[in-house]
Amino acid sequence: MRPAYDDPRTTDQPITRAPPPPRSPGHRPGEEPLTEHLVDPDVPRDLHAFIAGLPKAELHVHHVGSASPRIVSELAARHPDSKVPSDPEALADYFTFTDFAHFIDVYLSVVDLIRTPEDVRLLTYEVARDMARQQVRYAELTITPFSSTRRGIDEGAFMDAIEDARKAAEAEFGTVLRWCFDIPGEAGLESAEETARLATDDRLRPEGLVSFGLGGPEIGVARPQFKPYFDRAIAAGLHSVPHAGETTGPQTVWDALTDLRAERIGHGTSSARDPELLAHLAERRIPLEVCPTSNIATRAVRTLDEHPIKEFARAGVLVTINSDDPPMFGTDLNNEYAVAARLLGLDERGLADLAKNGVEASFLDAPGKARLADEIDTYTARWLAS
Repeated sequence: MRPAYDDPRTTDQPITRAPPPPRSPGHRPGEEPLTEHLVDPDVPRDLHAFIAGLPKAELHVHHVGSASPRIVSELAARHPDSKVPSDPEALADYFTFTDFAHFIDVYLSVVDLIRTPEDVRLLTYEVARDMARQQVRYAELTITPFSSTRRGIDEGAFMDAIEDARKAAEAEFGTVLRWCFDIPGEAGLESAEETARLATDDRLRPEGLVSFGLGGPEIGVARPQFKPYFDRAIAAGLHSVPHAGETTGPQTVWDALTDLRAERIGHGTSSARDPELLAHLAERRIPLEVCPTSNIATRAVRTLDEHPIKEFARAGVLVTINSDDPPMFGTDLNNEYAVAARLLGLDERGLADLAKNGVEASFLDAPGKARLADEIDTYTARWLAS
């Protein structure tokens, strides 16, 4: 077991600049590094190797959307009545999306594979294992409990399953998980009421819960209608982190800030179209949870070269890098850092600063933030000294 935030390398072992990346506590013999197939030829391999060992926090990543092909295949085999293929190779075609609406349909079909507390526990634990293999020290995992409780999973058993997996993952991998309970916007106000109840009921609320979110389609799902539910969550001590401005315009982001009192914005892609909004985000230090490959996969942005991350950075907005639903989009967090390195022209120090943005924007406590930021600095200094 490795304590959370400790440097995975011993102090007397020099850092090498050649792949493969270091194995982590989540790695199992015979497994290849997660990003071996994702090496971007436009990013130097030395930089890929640096990213692979860089300690990270991840703030925008979905529970079910993080299920690897291996896990989806296992769940599909458990539930053969599902339309989700159990062949891992067939999943690549299944996870090819025509637009955002198609992505939601596919996503919900995978959600339907989570039918028992044992499924929930398996998924959560294995997601943490994959995060640990990427040197993710801390993650705020977005969970949609309504999608499981409405399918008949007992709400108490659901909470027990995610908490058991969280504690096991921290003990075995050193990866600290916290939860964001998220309203599935497409399910309407019924889902908002249920999610707010589960998030604020002291008898049910899990120890790891830190924030309250809103996901799903934005078109036709106005943010202001969810204000009463966010008000309840905030009154109960939770942070506000809705998705906004991914597939709609900047006004959705303004609505999230004004009506939902957002402390971070999920995606916020269209913010680049409003200079006043960019200035507001930069001045107030309101972070954007940027997920480049996701935005391409769902057609929210046409090409990576057109991604507004460059406008965000130029405006001084606090940018964090995240993977959203990584296996569904054929990516992972390490690859998203490589994409950001190419788009923003970052070297090792720039990538370390980007990783520290994630720490700053997180809801980790102050001592935890300091430890993780120090680990990033130590890793980077030793890498450059080698």
